[in-house]
Amino acid sequence: MGLETHLAVLLAALVLEAAIGYPDWMFRAIGHPVSWIGALISSLDRTLNQPSWRFSIRRAAGVIALLALIAFPTAIAVVIQNLASQSWIGTVALVIATASLVAGRSLYDHVRDVATALERSGLIEGRKAVARIVGRDPDALDEPGVARAAIESLAENASDGVVAPAIWFLIGGLPGLVAYKAINTADSMIGHRSEKYEAFGWAAARLDDLVNLPASRLTGAVFAAAATLLPGGDPRAAVEAMRRDAKGHRSPNAGWPESAMAGALGLKLNGPRQYGGVMTNDAFMGDGRRDANSNDIRRALHLSLIAWVMMLGLIAVAYIIARG
Repeated sequence: MGLETHLAVLLAALVLEAAIGYPDWMFRAIGHPVSWIGALISSLDRTLNQPSWRFSIRRAAGVIALLALIAFPTAIAVVIQNLASQSWIGTVALVIATASLVAGRSLYDHVRDVATALERSGLIEGRKAVARIVGRDPDALDEPGVARAAIESLAENASDGVVAPAIWFLIGGLPGLVAYKAINTADSMIGHRSEKYEAFGWAAARLDDLVNLPASRLTGAVFAAAATLLPGGDPRAAVEAMRRDAKGHRSPNAGWPESAMAGALGLKLNGPRQYGGVMTNDAFMGDGRRDANSNDIRRALHLSLIAWVMMLGLIAVAYIIARG
């Protein structure tokens, strides 16, 4: 399956996912590919992450678990992709499988729900809505904090949930995309600096940093470009914020889309926040105002839509060029 077909499948999958997302009835009936991967991670965690083992043994076990986690679903993806090349029905199945591993629609809907909750019901419901998409303590957030958390989640997950899957599909087809999702899901579940996962999750966290490196930079660049079409957007400030602030983020990747979003919207994102009752001293992204609100969330959503359309346009142009 060549680049031309990859581009066509990816374009169709992104449009399909944006239109319908992952239907609730399908999730209730069969779950979701990420939940299947998550179940495998949990099983490997229970089996191989033994507290009684030495640190070095647990780290080695984490490497073995990660390799198994990547190999098993990726092998299934190879079979699916090979079958897809044999008929138009297989190609449709490939589009659906690819769409199921992109999270643009669900991300947009969840972030929009935070803005709606703040506008209709105030802080309490806003906290409940943002708790579905961030890991920090929602009860410690005021209304600007809720708004900033939603915007930060939108920026970071646009990279992890849309741009990175697109890149890895273009690089390796469905197997490349599945391998990426396995790594990314492993990082979210076991890639924490905690006593339980400092050793076992080390490989997952380091590999996730590596595979997300190109997407994070590209997402920041697309946000900066999209700011040229956003009313009141500031593309120059987005570029400057990336140059100045991105490397100060605790994550080697999240700072790029977050700083670009902050600069484009005239906000100051990230900074100190509370996880599990413990305050962190995270760096700020952007040098704008901190008093974000629901309108800023909606402007961030507007910016992400412009960026999404730009990305579709780039893929369509690449497809036309690939066709010759």
